[in-house]
Amino acid sequence: MRFARLQTADGIVNAVASGDSWRHIEDPFAETLAYTGAHTPADDAILLAPVRPRVIVGIAHNRGNNDHPLPMQAWHKSPHSVANPGEIIPVRRDIGTVNIEGELAVVIGRQAYQLTESNAFDHVFGYAVANDVTNIDQVPRDEKNFQAKSGINYTPLGPWIETEIADPENVATEVVINGRVVGQSGSFNLPSSVLACLVYVTSWLRLETGDVILTGAPNTFFAAQPGDRVEITLAGIGTLTNTIG
Repeated sequence: MRFARLQTADGIVNAVASGDSWRHIEDPFAETLAYTGAHTPADDAILLAPVRPRVIVGIAHNRGNNDHPLPMQAWHKSPHSVANPGEIIPVRRDIGTVNIEGELAVVIGRQAYQLTESNAFDHVFGYAVANDVTNIDQVPRDEKNFQAKSGINYTPLGPWIETEIADPENVATEVVINGRVVGQSGSFNLPSSVLACLVYVTSWLRLETGDVILTGAPNTFFAAQPGDRVEITLAGIGTLTNTIG
């Protein structure tokens, strides 16, 4: 199923895809969905980030994409950096190169702590497309990634949450900038698997419903310039589009 958050004349609503419309619901995380009776035609829908996480954890694998000697590590990214599909990303222009990073985002469905390989995916609600925008030249100055990843709208998320993915370890990723394909990869190229990310993060941190793990950019990171239109497509999920400001 596909779950979204919509901006409507009556405010923000949660919705589930049904044919050519979005049916409004009370709580996407409820065991049994409660429908309000209202709906929005798909062509008229104004999509917002499909979840407002209280915690976002990014994954620095530290191997595969670089020569860092340490194993997988994680770091916090501010939930205030979440941006809606279609929003402008007002990047800092005075501190070096800005990268966009196409990533598979994991949305937690219920409290998750000290997960194991056998139960980790039972705690996942679904998956979304993420763009982990990064001031890459700041990374050597601040290994905690605070300066690199804290900008306004530096975490576009969407366009919705897809709950039915055949294999999250095999999701193809395509990155397009200004209509030109610049990268093709997928979760199958992550140095550490999606499962390993879930187990590792929850071995240290308790996650709650709606929290998000950004699983990393498997060579899906590219320099971007003001005015660039960035489209990140994850197979079986959808396409997230934003413009660099």
